[in-house]
Amino acid sequence: MKIKTGDTVMVITGNHEKDVGEKGKVLSVDPKEGRIVVQGRRMVIRHTKPRKQGAPSGRIEREGSIDVSNVMLVCPRCNKPTRVGFTFTDGKDGKQKKVRICKKCHKNID
Repeated sequence: MKIKTGDTVMVITGNHEKDVGEKGKVLSVDPKEGRIVVQGRRMVIRHTKPRKQGAPSGRIEREGSIDVSNVMLVCPRCNKPTRVGFTFTDGKDGKQKKVRICKKCHKNID
């Protein structure tokens, strides 16, 4: 997957129009389903019962998942939303290492 946990992404499209154009940090990634959870974006309300004593109950607001195709990675160097490319660089032990690069400024993202 081209997006990893801890990356900053921008929402480019989706059902929640208020989130379009907003940035957020990736909290979790589900590569099997192709979905990610972004901090503060696509807030949903879950109605819950307390399962244990002292557990929260009622209407709990938390982040919902977003399809990975609806976000773009924000390059940490040029601070613009960009597509992600891959290249190989030489590692410390002489082996090739696959790294992500920004398609706009051609710098390493990792």
